[in-house]
Amino acid sequence: MLPGGVTRPLPPSSRPRRLRAFPALRALVRETHVHPSQLMLPVFVREDIDGPNPIEAMPGVLQHTLDSLRAEAVACAEAGVGGIDLFGVPLLRDEVGSQAWDPEGILNRAVAAVREEVGDDLVVCADTCLDEFTSHGHCGVLDGQGRVDNDATLPLYQAMAITQAESGAHMVSPSGMMDGQVRAIRDALDTTDHQDVAVLAYSAKYASAYYGPFREAVGSTLRGDRRTYQLDPANSREGLYEATLDAAEGADLVMVKPAGPHLDVLARVAAASQIPVAAYQVSGEYAMVEAAAQRGWIDRERVIDESLIGIVRAGADMVLTYWALDAARRWAR
Repeated sequence: MLPGGVTRPLPPSSRPRRLRAFPALRALVRETHVHPSQLMLPVFVREDIDGPNPIEAMPGVLQHTLDSLRAEAVACAEAGVGGIDLFGVPLLRDEVGSQAWDPEGILNRAVAAVREEVGDDLVVCADTCLDEFTSHGHCGVLDGQGRVDNDATLPLYQAMAITQAESGAHMVSPSGMMDGQVRAIRDALDTTDHQDVAVLAYSAKYASAYYGPFREAVGSTLRGDRRTYQLDPANSREGLYEATLDAAEGADLVMVKPAGPHLDVLARVAAASQIPVAAYQVSGEYAMVEAAAQRGWIDRERVIDESLIGIVRAGADMVLTYWALDAARRWAR
């Protein structure tokens, strides 16, 4: 009899805590593992700088020169990171984003430089979208009323993808959320003898407030917003529908973006998909963790790792994250 007349309860019939007793045992039964080879590092390369330029809203992330980009790519390959996703920040922009398919444009030169440096030791992916190259900052060309013209944009995506492939990209990643973009790009690549270049489709890309720091990273000139072509964050079924369409159009991988706020969509897409599923842990997710960590409010490394585990546990086969190189190096210790 315990104090107060309380009777000692019967011993538990199940003891799940047995498998949590010490680190080696917890590791032995761990369900979800994240490996550096599952990670892809988004990287920005800028045309008009003499050295790497810090991005204020993303502490630790840089706008690179071609030389510092080469070094970053080598570091990724040596750390076992799976891939690198390149975004260009040009000096000149125009209404149609013509620097995007110019072989001498900054993004295409960056692709060529990275392939020259690392060959096939790292998957080299290029962002296939016009927003970084247009003077108005939208992902497509505008019609006479200032609206993004879906069908007039598709041939420009085709030209961009072909140039990226000719520059050495293993993978192109249409991120503009134009209807039919995957089919158009797949057709363009196949008819120009680039059948082996893969297409990573930004399938469920939401019109998210989490993209804010990215706009500083690429020097965005956006006027207005992208809600007429990116998905409403309230819609889950629509994300699955878009991923299904992209797979049918020839995508090799489909993506959900942002990752953290849309884990339910990621899980639905992963459950239905017969091709690999990617998720993009975006700039706002990164910035919030780094800001809180700088103030001592959270354990930075544990939060990073837990966030990546959560994304993979939800169904992602690969994760685009600004912590790819950081995580790979830490996990190797």
